[in-house]
Amino acid sequence: MYTIHRRPARRVQCAASAAARRRDARCALRLRLRPPAAAARGGTAVGAVAQGQAGAAPHGGAGEGSLWMVFLATAVAVCGSFEFGTCVGYSAPAQAGIVNDFGLSNSEYGVFGSVLTIGAMIGALTSGRLADSLGRKTTMGLAAIIGIVGWFTIYFANGATMLYLGRVLLGYCTGVLSYVVPVFISEIAPKDLRGGLASSNQLFICSGCSAAYIIGALLSWRSLVLVGLVPCAFLLVGLLFIPESPRWLANTGRVKEFNASLQKLRGENADISEEAAGIREYIESLRSLPEARVQDLFQRKNLFAVIVSASGTFLGCFLTGLSFYFKAQGVLVTLVSWIGSFAISYSFNFLMDWNSAGTFFLFSAASLVTVLFVERLVPETKGKALEEIQESFT
Repeated sequence: MYTIHRRPARRVQCAASAAARRRDARCALRLRLRPPAAAARGGTAVGAVAQGQAGAAPHGGAGEGSLWMVFLATAVAVCGSFEFGTCVGYSAPAQAGIVNDFGLSNSEYGVFGSVLTIGAMIGALTSGRLADSLGRKTTMGLAAIIGIVGWFTIYFANGATMLYLGRVLLGYCTGVLSYVVPVFISEIAPKDLRGGLASSNQLFICSGCSAAYIIGALLSWRSLVLVGLVPCAFLLVGLLFIPESPRWLANTGRVKEFNASLQKLRGENADISEEAAGIREYIESLRSLPEARVQDLFQRKNLFAVIVSASGTFLGCFLTGLSFYFKAQGVLVTLVSWIGSFAISYSFNFLMDWNSAGTFFLFSAASLVTVLFVERLVPETKGKALEEIQESFT
């Protein structure tokens, strides 16, 4: 009796297992043949699984096309960085021609080289106010126009006075661009790409310097002026095709333009709700704070941060002759960097007359100190939103 009842039970179990396998096979086949539109539909569990397997669009965007506007806007902005580099690098290859044509002494030409930083200091002091009141795009456009005027002033110069005036105008242009370009890039970039995109600012500054040196060896000093006009022209035209900084739009209360700008930068199908909410929340918290004053920098709780940031920036400029920027305290740091640049620009020829090899050994040794300074005292900001970085300093 036991054997008679056992065998049918096994048959039932085997039949049930076979039916389950056939049912699973049919389900798997339906999943493979399911149309893409249905698989992407998020209302079902299968749609969610399909989306998870395919991988979410990077940076909250719609695949590869979601970041093209960020890269385009960065490419336009770094035209200002390239212009900065050409302005700084212009004086070295142009020295022989200008000295011969105008009969300038080394001291007088030292003024021509260093007066750029005087204009840059003025530009640094006004850049924050301009960027906050006019917007990042308009400020970059204004700087480009002033740069064009400065180049033409040098081109048509008939004496040292016009040379100095043109150089001051170029300095103002670079002072403004040295602040607003890295600010604009950091405000439009996703937090996981900000480091790479922001580094393009310094890359194009150095590229502009190199281009001025290389091309200057082939052209006269007046022809080299025309090379400096090219990045200004590209910047002016490119600004017509990129959106304004969404953070600046949010700060000025332009909610509709803010959402449109952020959506354009992240992609049509990107979900920007979380990022937009974070930006608005941070701006509201800033508005609730009392207005900052210069004397607040010298309070005991802020004094260490001020000393570290200002001395580190000045040290970096002193070592390299080129400024580097820490956006968080914008105008103050940019001003300090240009003070260091003025000291280097004016004293470089005298140092070279003293000892050419010793001059470069001096800069090399000081650069090593900068590396140690950054490694020990500068905080890490990788992977943090701008709002999180700002909060870490308050």
